[in-house]
Amino acid sequence: QLELVESGGDLVQPGESLKLSCKVSELPLGYIIIGWFRQVPGKEREGVACISSNGISGNGFMAKYTDSVQGRFTISRDHAKIAVFLQMHDLKPEDTAIYYCAATSSFNRLYTSLDPADFDTWGQGTQVTVSS
Repeated sequence: QLELVESGGDLVQPGESLKLSCKVSELPLGYIIIGWFRQVPGKEREGVACISSNGISGNGFMAKYTDSVQGRFTISRDHAKIAVFLQMHDLKPEDTAIYYCAATSSFNRLYTSLDPADFDTWGQGTQVTVSS
């Protein structure tokens, strides 16, 4: 059974950077799409970034970001480490949330989604707090 474990959450000051990791238990990562989502109390879970699978070729992927993080966050995947990363720069107080990674599968290697309803496997979350 596929399992996801997030790590890297921390308390940082505005303007600082942080890198989150999502370790995936299942090989290979091909055909598995990974998304990062965040949630604050009282609000709906929000899609932050998503990266497509590499399919058979292992070359090329698509990434999608929500507008508020475009240009500041970068999602990447490392098949050797069976992990997906979210590099976050220029963090703002409004980025404070619990960050979750989630997975789904698709034979469309360019498929991405920021809709939580499209994902069926979730990690436990890691807290990111941005405060001075």
